[in-house]
Amino acid sequence: MNDAALSLHARADAMEERKARELDYLVVKSRIHSLAEADFSAPPNAGAMLKANPNLRLLMGDDPRLPKMPDKPTLIDFFKLRFGPSAHLLQSARHAVKGGLSEKMVLACLLHDIAGVGFIRGDHGYWGAQLVEPYVDEEVTWAIRAHQVLRFYADPSVGYEYPQSYVTLFGADYEPDAYVAEDYKRMRNHKWYMSGRMITVHDIYSFDPNVHVELEEFTDIIGRNFKQPAEGLGFDNSPVAHMWRAMIRPAKYL
Repeated sequence: MNDAALSLHARADAMEERKARELDYLVVKSRIHSLAEADFSAPPNAGAMLKANPNLRLLMGDDPRLPKMPDKPTLIDFFKLRFGPSAHLLQSARHAVKGGLSEKMVLACLLHDIAGVGFIRGDHGYWGAQLVEPYVDEEVTWAIRAHQVLRFYADPSVGYEYPQSYVTLFGADYEPDAYVAEDYKRMRNHKWYMSGRMITVHDIYSFDPNVHVELEEFTDIIGRNFKQPAEGLGFDNSPVAHMWRAMIRPAKYL
């Protein structure tokens, strides 16, 4: 590591220590967060910081910087208290309603990008499908996973073209990764192919900054089609409960 990098790392450590002294708790960022910043340095030396400040503690509970979640959080609570801006999802769901899609497919459109707005961007369709799998119809899960892949491939039969925005964002020479191409081959002949394709159709028309849609418009659809656990998302001992807890307490040390 060169002197400039060392100096930058030292300044970052000093800033973390100063914040910790002010808050009396220490937030250590996850490794994946650091990697996203191309930061290969070691995390702050928690032991040394605790020794210097006996009142300091590593964060193991709720983060006071974030809105407090209910004890038994619902999907709507996550939309309101954890997810980032969701206008695109709400527009997509309304577009699906207007297009005459079934309620479960409206829900799929509402949830198709929740991993991106609440958890992680890369492979968000795969992550999002996993997040909701215990709580929705199997077809919804499949469609959410499939949209991650199908959006890169045109389908003239339903008027879906490769988005021009992707040309701008990724370049005209971008080619999907090999695993995406392989998944497309499998998904193209699946019995639920058109369900996944419908997400892409209603996805592409849902980026109007002047359209405002309220989440309450879909309260009944969520209630009828999302199996909200009585214990709350994150506390129902499902195979994905830990993923929901990670969004509740994203800075928890262990």
